[in-house]
Amino acid sequence: MTATLSKIMIDEKHILQNLYSLYLHDLSEYTDGLDISPNGSFEFDSFDAIWEGEGMTPYFLKVEDTIVGFLLLLERPFLKKEYDFCINDIFILKKYRRKGYPVQFLQELFSQKKGKYFIIELVKNEPAVLFWKKIYQKLNIKFEEQNKNFDGDDCLIQTFEI
Repeated sequence: MTATLSKIMIDEKHILQNLYSLYLHDLSEYTDGLDISPNGSFEFDSFDAIWEGEGMTPYFLKVEDTIVGFLLLLERPFLKKEYDFCINDIFILKKYRRKGYPVQFLQELFSQKKGKYFIIELVKNEPAVLFWKKIYQKLNIKFEEQNKNFDGDDCLIQTFEI
């Protein structure tokens, strides 16, 4: 099956908003900084900013024509000049995890977007930490890692160049 990235258009933002709620629900297990809103969903507080300026590009992750997740890529001018890209968020529906699709999605991204990357993960989010370590191994990416505290959460920052 073919796994591809598809840039999300503004008329599809409601789909991304639904996926973000699922993603933030999963992430809430690892941080006290996320709570359900009064309307019963988890909300990304800067969601509308994705379409308001330059430097944030959302992609659907698709297998054949089925949306199985999303990726939010940050780039210049949104980022400081020491980095070209940040994979800010990546989410894959549980049904499609552990099937090799992330490697295909990231290979496509890295073939299109070459430069210096950074990734930030919550230390408590062991599945994400393991996910990225496996990605680096499978794609033969040499990375540097450091610990840092953001908003009261211990995080890992990994940097690498493609």
